[in-house]
Amino acid sequence: KTQYSRLNIQDSIFKTQYSRFNDEDSMIDINAIRLDTPGCNHCIHLNNAGAALMPTPVIEAIQEYIAFEAITGGYEAEAARLSDIKGFYVECAKMLNCNPGNIAFTSNATESFARALTSIPFKRGDVILTSTNDYISNQIQFLSLRNRYGVQLIHVPDLPEGGIDPKALEEYVIKFSPKLVSISHVPTNSGLIQDVESVGAICEKHDVIYLVDACQSAGQMPLDVADIKCDFLSVTMRKFLRGPRGAGFLYVSDRVLEIGLEPLMIDMRGAQWTGADSYLPRESAKRFEDWEASYALMAGSKAAIEYASRIGLENIRNRSFKLARYTRERLMEVDGIRVLDDGAHLCAITSSYMDHVDPDILHAYLERRGINTSISLREYNIIDFGKRKNVPWSVRIAPHYYNTTEEIDACIDALLTMRQ
Repeated sequence: KTQYSRLNIQDSIFKTQYSRFNDEDSMIDINAIRLDTPGCNHCIHLNNAGAALMPTPVIEAIQEYIAFEAITGGYEAEAARLSDIKGFYVECAKMLNCNPGNIAFTSNATESFARALTSIPFKRGDVILTSTNDYISNQIQFLSLRNRYGVQLIHVPDLPEGGIDPKALEEYVIKFSPKLVSISHVPTNSGLIQDVESVGAICEKHDVIYLVDACQSAGQMPLDVADIKCDFLSVTMRKFLRGPRGAGFLYVSDRVLEIGLEPLMIDMRGAQWTGADSYLPRESAKRFEDWEASYALMAGSKAAIEYASRIGLENIRNRSFKLARYTRERLMEVDGIRVLDDGAHLCAITSSYMDHVDPDILHAYLERRGINTSISLREYNIIDFGKRKNVPWSVRIAPHYYNTTEEIDACIDALLTMRQ
């Protein structure tokens, strides 16, 4: 009772199983989806860029596997469910338009990213090209490589409207001959969608290894690695894919496998020990996996991808993007709020700043009203925030397709009340 007492204030909102977008989005049965999402009965969850609410099939898949493992044994459960485990790789491959052998299961997107990064044989003077909007953990890893190996980190300029400038990128590729180009498809602190396809075409033209962080884009829009032309693509399950925390995966291209790239710390899952002084990496992307993995979370991840696929990622994109546009329009009605999203194309993440308000107080105020959001601080993206005068933080409101306009209205009304 204590856990949910704060949520009773908005009880009338939680009972609303409809949205003003429902008639337009006839491909999505919002009533059924919300009934499939237990969390919708307890909170207004607009923190999907942090971790989305899991649907019932995902919850049940995890619980069922754990229960089976508890009475069967860990290794024995894995052997008995081998066909289901293989199904995870099949579902990931369908979603990305690749082969199951191109998929490696990991514990999160950052681990996926790190495994890809450590497979590249950097030496002193090698150049990494990235954007000014890359994820904080990625930037820190780049700096760690610079400190340890002496690589150069160069940020490509943005277009005036926001987002990496493809023309500038190609000029930098020609000038610096980089070992790696790395882009976050969707930054963590804004609604910007980077033009990863144009970047991929440039990397393919100049034969540069290309790493894409799809942590925030997977699950809210279709992804096709054949169109993106990337060598690596890192994904988490907990965000817009609505899967469990502690699970993710890495796409590894055929080219990477053919030229023999492998993670720095490879174990018996990724390689065969062939002699006292030799080993042979696995032929597939499994060379990027660890022996130990949570197969219960893999089962939940498979269920999450299947769930998104049944709804359709195009349908998910259309509804979630529309809800985000509605959120930005409503935010602009609040005196003292600055919407910070820029770029030619925006997704289901909104970012804004409220003058003369303490971010901790704002977050706590919304939480007391049963509204989940998150705060991005300047330290999360020093370069991007550095371009914005007098913006020390932002509130991130990230709706997903199971949210409603009524829930967004409740959030905006709370902000309006706070300003009074």
